[in-house]
Amino acid sequence: MGCDTRQDNEKPVHRVWVDEFLLAARQVTNADYGRFLRDTASSPSPFWTDPAFNHPEQPVVGVSWYEAIRYCEWLSASAGGKFRLPTEAEWERAARGGRESALYPWGDAPPQSLPGYTIVARPIGRPAPNPSAAPNPTHTASTTCATTCTSGAATGMQPTTMRVSPEQNPRGPETGQRRASRGGSWRHHVKVSRCAARSSIPPEFKYADYGFRVACDVQLQVRG
Repeated sequence: MGCDTRQDNEKPVHRVWVDEFLLAARQVTNADYGRFLRDTASSPSPFWTDPAFNHPEQPVVGVSWYEAIRYCEWLSASAGGKFRLPTEAEWERAARGGRESALYPWGDAPPQSLPGYTIVARPIGRPAPNPSAAPNPTHTASTTCATTCTSGAATGMQPTTMRVSPEQNPRGPETGQRRASRGGSWRHHVKVSRCAARSSIPPEFKYADYGFRVACDVQLQVRG
């Protein structure tokens, strides 16, 4: 986990053990989130009716960390499991797809060198619909994680966090004003799409380039 050649808050590279877990193959979509809104009579995101963001297969955006937690609670009750947001360590484990030293989920090649980058991987002004292949955390909206962060650095993350992180199932500080986020988005620069790149967001904020994925422990299978 981590990277020794980029941001200070990613250092040092260190080995981490995470218990087996499941991570959704895609981010929660508008169609998924719409069922939650109907069942709970919750208020939609501020971008819910915006044509740039309301395609059923686009990742839902503009959902705060608190609302993402409520979605996981609703899904747990309705599907019979215990669903949650992934931790940073779980997200990075999945993003690497077995490539421990790779900069990106697909290897070290920068995104702009990949075929179709301009047309598919970086749409202008809106997130693309969720991909149906490559089941690791590449996406068009940044993913909010369960990990709590202390503020202080430009990204809201203390550079020392990685140096004091436990080796098994690290979950971050017990308290903090921000929540970790991982992965690039339709708005972000290429550097944020690296596996080890870290950022954070206040839990009440609702941004058009932030969505979320659902995780659960591997023994908690979905019924049906």
